[in-house]
Amino acid sequence: MPSRDQVHYFGAGPAPLPTAVLERASQALLNYNESGIGITEISHRSADAAAILSSAQNALRQLLDIPSGDGPDGYQILFLQGGGSGQFSASVYHMVSLWVERKRLEIAESVQGKEEQMRLLRQAVEKEMKVDYLVTGSWSLKASQEAARLVGAEKINVAVDARRDGKFGQIPGEKEWKVTGKEQDSAMVYYCDNETVDGVEFPAFPACLEGNKYQVVADMSSNFLSREVDVRKYAAIFGGAQKNVGTTGITIAIVKNSLLPPHAQLAKPDLLRQLNLPVGPVVLDWPTIAKNNSLYNTLPIFDVWIAAQVMDGLLARGPSAQPKISTQQQESEHKAALLYGVLDKYPVFHVVPEKNVRSRMNVCFRIGNEQERDAKEKAFLAGAAERQLQGCKGHRSVGGCRVSNCECHSNQTVYHCSRPTTNDILQTTQSVCRVWRSSCNGWRSLQRSNKVSMRESSQRGLIRAA
Repeated sequence: MPSRDQVHYFGAGPAPLPTAVLERASQALLNYNESGIGITEISHRSADAAAILSSAQNALRQLLDIPSGDGPDGYQILFLQGGGSGQFSASVYHMVSLWVERKRLEIAESVQGKEEQMRLLRQAVEKEMKVDYLVTGSWSLKASQEAARLVGAEKINVAVDARRDGKFGQIPGEKEWKVTGKEQDSAMVYYCDNETVDGVEFPAFPACLEGNKYQVVADMSSNFLSREVDVRKYAAIFGGAQKNVGTTGITIAIVKNSLLPPHAQLAKPDLLRQLNLPVGPVVLDWPTIAKNNSLYNTLPIFDVWIAAQVMDGLLARGPSAQPKISTQQQESEHKAALLYGVLDKYPVFHVVPEKNVRSRMNVCFRIGNEQERDAKEKAFLAGAAERQLQGCKGHRSVGGCRVSNCECHSNQTVYHCSRPTTNDILQTTQSVCRVWRSSCNGWRSLQRSNKVSMRESSQRGLIRAA
């Protein structure tokens, strides 16, 4: 049976966690902070839980330079449950409700009589309100479908559908996008920054959305904390923790204060029902979660603790870096460039997405031509498994191969394939292994320094484990 050091897992999520974090977690599960009880047993409303939550929020603010304060330009950091898919729904509930209330107030300023106001509001909802989606892969497609299910397909504007012959792998130029022309008619513009299934990533924030003209909501589940992000350009950002920052069980949402009370008001549930619009569950209600500091219901504090540990480790990698996430961005770009370099070198490999939108986080590729593809991909995956490289199979919906470069992979030293072989696919696998080994050299020393930094952090009382 292989040990943890011998197995290298490159699945897209849940992704591997640093071994040092898991070792501390095993202790905390038994006896957290010398309390005599495990971390999963402490109250989510205890002082220990509050310290864990504050530590995670503070670390994230530092990593992404998230504006603080109670003014409209500040941001709340929320921890929720339900994954990124839950936020597909939450973002629609919230942004549509905001749009309706703004429109109601606008009409009320110029029109007398409740019946006439209601008639005009209903007309505006039916004819003006749109929810924009940039569909560039499987997850943004699912998000748009969920929005259509909630508010009706007629209210959804798919500003771009990047499929070509039914397959994703490109992002058309912005001149081809058809975002709702009047900014005030758009409840939000949603996009998925990195498409895990299809290996497509936005190279940068869309230029046509600059200037805060639109309310931009981004799903960053799979490239969260992998590069610098100007949070100020977004109304909200969300992502599941299980790919780059922690365990399955929590979702992180970064929401601008201007979208929350007292700076903004949402439509009343009774009004939404009269307009045949959905009323969301309270556990997905951003104002409720923000008001209660993410503790409206029982938050899985252990998962928050794991995230805090991982984020503190990321901060320790570049203590003097500005911005704090820049060290992580350099590592992500370096590893991705090395792997794509090998794939481009060997004609037998075919990278799925176009070169200008290749994901740094999820490297998706096929092997051989269509006639021989199945056999060659099976040989590649078998060779990878033999060398203890796991999780290299593509998503079940698209097939092929996928090597994910999630942030916690950076403490892995990939198994060196030393045995020569005459099989061309396994020879190429060997080359890929060597490149990944070279790309990951030094991560063990980072992990050792991570252990030291965490011990110091524990002594400071910021993040404490038993």
